[in-house]
Order: sequence, then structure tokens, then C-alpha cells
Amino acid sequence: MKIKAAVLFEMGQPLTVEEVDLGGPNEGEVLVKMVGTGLCHTDLSSAKGDLPVPTPIVLGHEGAGIVADVGRGVTRVKAGDHVVLTGAASCGRCRFCVTGKPVLCEVFQPLRFNGTLPGGQRRLSRNRQKLNHYFLQSSFAEYAVVPQEVAIKVRADAPLEKVGFLGCGGVTGLSSVIYSAQVKAGSSVAIFGCGTVGLCALMAARLVGAGRIITVDVLDNKLNLAHDLGATETVNAAKENALDRINTLTSGGADYYFLAMDKADVMAQVIDALPLGGTCILLGAPHSGTRFSLNVGELLREKTVRGSSMGSGRASLDIPLYVDLFMSGRLPLDKLITRTYPLTEINSAMKSLEYGKVVKAVITF
Repeated sequence: MKIKAAVLFEMGQPLTVEEVDLGGPNEGEVLVKMVGTGLCHTDLSSAKGDLPVPTPIVLGHEGAGIVADVGRGVTRVKAGDHVVLTGAASCGRCRFCVTGKPVLCEVFQPLRFNGTLPGGQRRLSRNRQKLNHYFLQSSFAEYAVVPQEVAIKVRADAPLEKVGFLGCGGVTGLSSVIYSAQVKAGSSVAIFGCGTVGLCALMAARLVGAGRIITVDVLDNKLNLAHDLGATETVNAAKENALDRINTLTSGGADYYFLAMDKADVMAQVIDALPLGGTCILLGAPHSGTRFSLNVGELLREKTVRGSSMGSGRASLDIPLYVDLFMSGRLPLDKLITRTYPLTEINSAMKSLEYGKVVKAVITF
């Protein structure tokens, strides 16, 4: 079928909206008509070349839409179902899935950035040239063909354009608090970075009953939103030393630190400053291959530094739960959406995201 899609022909260049061909769903696959897709900093990093991907490619990995057709053997969804497309699909059979770490699924995790669907297939093409897939969905397009494990059924009354970003940024921030850190009620939390991931971590910290929630950013518009969402204190790191301020507010340091940003130097500073028994969760993705040194002796003082992929959660169970919390008013996801854009304005949306003019931009179809 012929569809419109935003194609990245070369990293570092603007995306181009083109008419492309999309093959129908094969066995175990689902055709989804997109309603909305969030723009994530991961999309931006890949477009710029900081997280390399094969080109030409159709980016996009926070899609949500309605199932238009299914291939043979599909049992999880049917035509007409409303779905959120997850970047954390899991097979349920590999060693990671059966031991409670589905975000590391040996079948799907390696395919996020390699440009193919399972089996090395590419279903997108333009003038007979194959186009690469992204995160198994390529949702910067009017339709997507995805493995059924990617399409997570959600309730039909949820506004899909407002919950699509649960597929990546939303679930990463929310689940990192619940699963990666297992934040305890009454504890203190410091969140560096007030984009989608950081602000979703803030929402989750409130849900689990954290006592003091301190947010750090360099943009007042994002800190104001964090305050509106329930941060007990906000710190503008461009105007004061964030770590000193956190130490003052918490009498020596927070119990948990969430680093929802990609600055390796800041990550190193926070880890060096961890208090005794403190936990630091790494959520942002610096340039591929970035390294920094750690004081191992300090880590031996019961300090924990942990990387988190998609919040270490269970997307197939968590996404419908988070949608229910949103619909009940307990998870105000819609407050993160600064603006919606048509597909034809995707480069403007990417620029707005890059320069901090929006928290969450959503492409609607």
C-alpha cells in the first residue's frame, strides 16, 4: 500500500515526507493505522547521528493507533483494537523473559536500532529501495506493520494521541521509579532533567508516596511544569549548584537520583556525590561509546548505580495500567504535551524538541 512517511536519508539532515510502499502484515504481524506518535529525544539523537542507525530509515517509536488488519496466527489483537506500540516488546520465551527481565528480550531488544523486523525483513520501500525500520515500528508514518508483541491493546476510550508516548518515554520514567529503583514511601528523590522521562519519574514518585521530590533543569518553563505536577522543590542548575542545593534540602543527599539527561559530565558529578546508601538510576543516553570514571571505593559504601532500559518494567502489563491511571485522573500525562504537529511539520517539531521549546511534541494523523 502507498503511505506518507518521514524518511531520514542521511544522519544530520532533515527528514523528508515521501510517498513510500508498505507491505501488508505477514504471519504474526499487525497493520496499524497511526493516530498519533510522540517525538522522543532518542529519535532526535538518531537523526543527528549520536545514536547511529542504518539509513535510509523511517524513525518514530512512540506510536499509537487502531489495528487495521492482522496476519495469520495473530492472537493478541484484532482489527479495530486500539493499541500503543511499545519499544520494549518481549517474546515471553527467551532466558531474559522467563527470568523477569523482558526489556532485555533476546528476540526483540537487538532489533531496536538495526533497521529490520524479525527475520531481517524490511517492509518499507521507496522506488524499490528498501527503507529501514526503527524500534520495530517506524511510526513517523500513516501506517505501520509491527510484530504482534509490539502492539499493546489499551482501552478504546483513551485518546491515543495523548497516550502513545507511553511506548517509550512515558514507560521509561514511570517504571524506573517502580521497578528499577523501587522507591520507598517517604523517601527523598532528586530528578535531573525535566523532559518527558524526568517528569514521568516525578509522577511515579508521587504515586508511590515519595516524601521530598526535587527536580533539576536549566529551563524555567520545564521547572514550572514540574512544580505544577507536584515537585516539592525545583532547582535551576544554570543559576545555582544543584548538588549543593539538594544536600541542603535533604540534610546530606537524596535517597534516589534519576538522571533523565544525556550529559556525561553531570552524570559523573552526581555519582561522585551520592550519599551513603544512595541509589542513582541512569535513564539518559549520551553519545554512543561515552565513558566516565568511577570511584570504586565510594561504591563499596552501599551506593548503587544502575542503568535502566525502558524502566526495567513489563510493557505489556504496565502500559494498560498506566492508561487506566491516566483515565482516572491520577496520571496527568496530557499536561506534558506542549503541542501537536502534522507530519508535514515534523522537522519543526524536531527543532522545538532539540531547543527545549516543547516537553512532548506529538505528530497527529
